[in-house]
Amino acid sequence: MTDPALAAFAGLVFFLGGLSKGVLGMGLPTITLGLLALAMAPTEAAAFLIVPSLVTNFWQMLAGGRFVALCARLWPFLVTLAPSTALAAGALAGPLGERAGLALGLVLLGYAALTLSGRQWRLAPRHAGGAGAACGVATGAVTGVTGVFVMPAVPYLAAIGLEKDELVQALGISFMISTLALAIGLGRAGVFDADAAFVSLAAVGPALAGMWLGQRLRARLSLAAFKRAFFAFILALGAYLTVGGIL
Repeated sequence: MTDPALAAFAGLVFFLGGLSKGVLGMGLPTITLGLLALAMAPTEAAAFLIVPSLVTNFWQMLAGGRFVALCARLWPFLVTLAPSTALAAGALAGPLGERAGLALGLVLLGYAALTLSGRQWRLAPRHAGGAGAACGVATGAVTGVTGVFVMPAVPYLAAIGLEKDELVQALGISFMISTLALAIGLGRAGVFDADAAFVSLAAVGPALAGMWLGQRLRARLSLAAFKRAFFAFILALGAYLTVGGIL
């Protein structure tokens, strides 16, 4: 990334993604991919996301003391999530990558609209395993095509009755596995190469700075208001990317 203006824009984007991650415990891939897709191909943006996502999700995956118990509970979801993401990442790097901006816009629209609706689903424990396996495959397919890890993983994890801290840690586990699998898939496709890894490594600094600030602002902000503003922005960004992908 030799263009100074583009580099500054990317640094700001990763800072904002880290800020959202610090406040809400999520939002780094959603913010960064959505905004970077305005200036570059989603495939390239997804490759740049790899290292910051790994670093910021590592602590979230382990914090909370429920790692082993959550993995045991979520294993049908996790064991289908990893291979489906790695396999589908080839689509993002292949011919379908030309429509990745449209796909990303549609996913962001759906994610934001679902969250802003305030609707809460509940999934009976007897259905959690089968639904988890299906959601793992679906999330891997969506991640492979768009680079975003949230759909339908986040609604599924919210529906199975996890406590607040368990949900945050489960999201960290899910995002970590998705990132690793995406890195493998993009690496096999030749997209996540040495140059992309260097840029991705450089993005860690702004992402961690934003995350640090977000964690300190969390106690001073209205989380409900911040969340509404965040998803209203994601809704508008998704609409813009969708229209741009159609036209």
